[in-house]
Amino acid sequence: MKSLNRRSFAAMATATTIAPAVLKGTAAAQSTPVAQSDWAKETLQIMAPASPGGGWDTTARELQRSLQEAELVSTVEVFNVPGAGGTIGLADLASKYKGDSHTLMVMGLVMIGGIGLNEAPVGLDQSTPLARLTGEWEVIVVPADSPHETMADLVAAFKEDPAGVSWAGGSAGGTDHLLVGLIAQALEIDPAEINYVPFSGGGEALASLLGNETTAGVSGLGEFLPQIESGELRALAVSGRDEGGDDTIPTLKESDIDVELSNWRGIVAPPEIEDADKDAILETLDALHESDVWKETLEKFAWSDQYLSGDEFVTFIEDETERVNTILTDLGLLEG
Repeated sequence: MKSLNRRSFAAMATATTIAPAVLKGTAAAQSTPVAQSDWAKETLQIMAPASPGGGWDTTARELQRSLQEAELVSTVEVFNVPGAGGTIGLADLASKYKGDSHTLMVMGLVMIGGIGLNEAPVGLDQSTPLARLTGEWEVIVVPADSPHETMADLVAAFKEDPAGVSWAGGSAGGTDHLLVGLIAQALEIDPAEINYVPFSGGGEALASLLGNETTAGVSGLGEFLPQIESGELRALAVSGRDEGGDDTIPTLKESDIDVELSNWRGIVAPPEIEDADKDAILETLDALHESDVWKETLEKFAWSDQYLSGDEFVTFIEDETERVNTILTDLGLLEG
C-alpha cells in the first residue's frame, strides 16, 4: 500500500459534491484590513458547545488563535457549554445571546442529529448560519486478517446477512452510525437491520476490531490512520475525497456505493444580529479562509477545506437536516 500521511490528506481541495468556496468580501478584506472595522475591534467570544478537548473545542480554539494571529480580530475568547449534542449551547445562543454579534458558536453535522435525538426545543433555524469551515472524511476498515479484502467483499457479506456484519463506531446517531445507515440505504438494505456497536471512544472500537469482536470499523480517517499505516487495519473505502487528494483508498462512490458524507464543522451567530455586523463577520471569515495562518491550521490538523459561507451555507444546512433526519428515522432513532 502506498504510504498514507496526514499531510497528504490535509492538502486536498474540496470534493465535487461539496459546494465551492464562497469568497464574497475577500477582495475588500485584502484592500481594507478587517481588523480596522468597528466590529473587529470589540472582543469576540466563541462558544464550544461541548467539553474541552473535543473536536468542537479544538475548532473554537484554533479559530481563536488564527483570527488573532492573522490580525483579523483584536481579542478572541473561547468558552465551553457542554451537553446534549451541543443543543444546550444552542439554546443559550438563541436566548442569552440573542442579537449579540460578538458571540459565535462552533457547530457541525453532529449537532444536526443531536437536535432531533435530544428533542431539543431550539433548532438551527433560531440561529444565524455563517459558514462551514472544515470537514473530515470517514473511513471503513477491517482487521488485517479479515476475509474481506475489498469493499465489494464486505458489501456481499452485508447483503447476504445484514445482522451478521457488525460495525464498530462512535455513539449511536453520530457520524459513524449515519454513514453505515446511508450505506445500507444505498444497498437497499433496511437500516433497522444494521448491527451497529457504539463505543464511547476510538480506543475501544479499535480494540474490538483487533480482537475480531466486530467485523468492520467506521471512524474519521485520522482516527484509524496510524493502524492503517502500520498494517494492523485494512482500509476498504473512504466516504469522500478532496479533488486532487491521495487516491490510495477508494471512495464509496468508486466502490459503486452512491454515498458521500463528511463530518463537517461550521460556525453560527445568535438570531437577530444586525445585517451590518453579519456582513462584517462574513468578510472576516472570508479573509481568514484565504489567510496563510488558516491554511497552516488545516494542514496541521489534516482538516479538509470545505469552506462555504452565507446563503449557500443556509441552504446546505437545510438539505443536510433533511438527509440526517431521514436516516435517523430509518435507523429507528427518531419517530417518523
